[in-house]
Amino acid sequence: MEMRVLGASTLEVSAFGLGHSMGADDFSDAGRAQFERLIARALELGVNFFDSSDAYWNGRHESWLGQALARQRARAVVATKFGNITRPDGSKATDGRPEYVVSCCEASLKRLGMECIDLYYLHRVDPKVAIEDTIGAMARLVEQGKVRYLGICEAGETTLQRAHKVHPIAALQTEYSLWCREAEEEIIGTCRRLNVAFVGYSPLGRGLLTGRIQSYDDLAPNDRRRIHPRFRGENLARNLKLVARMEAIATPLGLTTAQLALAWAAAQGKDIIPLTGTQRVALLEQSVAAAQTPLAPSDCARLEAIFAPEARAGERYPVEMLRDLGI
Repeated sequence: MEMRVLGASTLEVSAFGLGHSMGADDFSDAGRAQFERLIARALELGVNFFDSSDAYWNGRHESWLGQALARQRARAVVATKFGNITRPDGSKATDGRPEYVVSCCEASLKRLGMECIDLYYLHRVDPKVAIEDTIGAMARLVEQGKVRYLGICEAGETTLQRAHKVHPIAALQTEYSLWCREAEEEIIGTCRRLNVAFVGYSPLGRGLLTGRIQSYDDLAPNDRRRIHPRFRGENLARNLKLVARMEAIATPLGLTTAQLALAWAAAQGKDIIPLTGTQRVALLEQSVAAAQTPLAPSDCARLEAIFAPEARAGERYPVEMLRDLGI
């Protein structure tokens, strides 16, 4: 597996990272055993970059990840996050208060069973708190040896620059795929000027680019993607036509459309690390193969032409959620 340096840090990470799976719903002993097999297989294949959050599976993802890595901690680069809150009614909130930073980090360390987190992200920028105050509190965690490097998610260009002045930011994470390329407009360029790695989550377009979702009814009743405009009505129909056009490029290469999407993301630069999530070993193995598949510039150009900004349909989040992004 190709390794990439994470920004200006000393962390060497695999060419793509493994995160949590949105659709996971088996939290039984069998589900946990499957998760442990997944992590073990990832390490065998050379994947060493694991992404979590206190928001994933109500903290269970951190606990399971820590337990799965307990005997192999030195082989893994572990990232986790705080500050993205789901209220009891399902609505979202953010919290970047300095005292909250401290309490969240302590709780994550306990769940992970670790003394230090390799990369600690602010999961969402809190518009009610100056970013200098949030990052300042995170920087003190670095001084205390509880965190090695800092990251930030879904931040805008100005916020990233302000944060970076307080303490070096090793990585910025936001959504990035053939279908979702807004980050190319300014944030990736800013990351490159500051030597900040760009971690692109959902390189498969939240499953859209796999072609396995052919109708709104393919999403389970509790699947949060049901609120995403890209999967609704005419938007989905238009987007699926784009996915169908990918097959003409994927098939001659012996790839699925999902693998092609990941290969494209991995080809966008050594400073870009795609982050995908699955619970199935077979899909993990397909992702590893895809991340190591070189694409010709002509293939990348054809894909980018198919997914020109004006061709896609629907915003990546509902309008009310978009207000909390890119701050």
